[in-house]
Amino acid sequence: MTDTPDRGPDPSGALDAPADVRSLTREGNVLAARAPGGDPASPPATEGPTLAFVGHHDVVPPDDSQVRGDGDVDAEAGGGATDGQGGGETDGGQGGSEYVVETRDGRLYGRGTADMKGSLAALACAFRDAPLPAGGPQLVFASFVGEEVGGEGCRAAIEDGFAPDWAVVGEGSTGYSGAGVTDVAVAHKGRRASTLVAHGRAAHASEPERGENAVYRATDAVSTVRDLDVPRATVLGHDLAGSVVVTGIEGGEAWNVVPERCTVTVDERTVPGDRADLASAVGEAVDWGVDQDLPPMACGDERFADAALVAARRAHAHSADPLADESNGDAVSGQAGDATPEHVVKPHATDAGWLADRAGTDCVVCGAAEPGEAHTAGESVSLAVLDRCYRIYRLVAGTFTGED
Repeated sequence: MTDTPDRGPDPSGALDAPADVRSLTREGNVLAARAPGGDPASPPATEGPTLAFVGHHDVVPPDDSQVRGDGDVDAEAGGGATDGQGGGETDGGQGGSEYVVETRDGRLYGRGTADMKGSLAALACAFRDAPLPAGGPQLVFASFVGEEVGGEGCRAAIEDGFAPDWAVVGEGSTGYSGAGVTDVAVAHKGRRASTLVAHGRAAHASEPERGENAVYRATDAVSTVRDLDVPRATVLGHDLAGSVVVTGIEGGEAWNVVPERCTVTVDERTVPGDRADLASAVGEAVDWGVDQDLPPMACGDERFADAALVAARRAHAHSADPLADESNGDAVSGQAGDATPEHVVKPHATDAGWLADRAGTDCVVCGAAEPGEAHTAGESVSLAVLDRCYRIYRLVAGTFTGED
């Protein structure tokens, strides 16, 4: 799965699900369902509640060191970076190239190992293997395209009716509460990217009174943005603080010309239920436009969040886990010691935001990637943590019944 730039016509071949329960949609999403008689092309159409394992199989363009072969690996035209984790366009997988994948020191190295084909493989295997509880929710597997360019695949699936009741999204949650600990994120920030455009009237700089300086109007707007209150929220007892920051300003054409136009770029990290009042920065001859709006996520089902946390703690307490000795955990109760998974909040936007915002899905984020690994030239993921995530996912599917 990892060594193939799988933006071709059938990325489903890398996913270990029987053909009769697997469907490749027109957008390139891969869906599968475990319930007898369920339509894998649109699992939500079946009766009863649904638990989904969710990931994405697109990646950002690789570093030169991560590719081998005669062909070029070009990037498809995309919508730009979706979040502050770096990268932007989805890799196109052109030519005869393949990605370099190496295993050393207990880690898997290569583009997409951390974000997020490692956890995607763990999700797929857990989907295949998990013993489902009688009377529990239908189990669905979904791997989307276009996550790196604004969640295009997830949004298309939702438009087609994909609306699970609960979802485990396998994006990175390891290393938040402690080194090497795989936590359960119950919320994450969104991202709103905006542009303020100040308009003026050009004039010769020797007679500035004849013009209207767009840069001055823009700097007034910058001052307003700088003084805005930061949005805040509390999700299941955990505080989440947003941010708003000016990240660029451009205006003027020559030293001796009063500028007639100036643009200001603003990066805002939104939180569930609250946003900065950017409209207040709109003044005389200043326009505001939103270039990208990735929704935040908040899990509204404490039972589901707790079930995922118990599964994570039980997985850490497993004898095969590298932190088992530190956790001193009880594999039945899910209680753990020093290396204890916790409910956390995540700074980066994921497809969980689209599911929560547009499909009404209660989501948690739980995966093997650690902060600082995604989108880098040395991207890697721990094999032991992938094994742990597989156990977590199996436990969630095997124990969560959806009942009060």
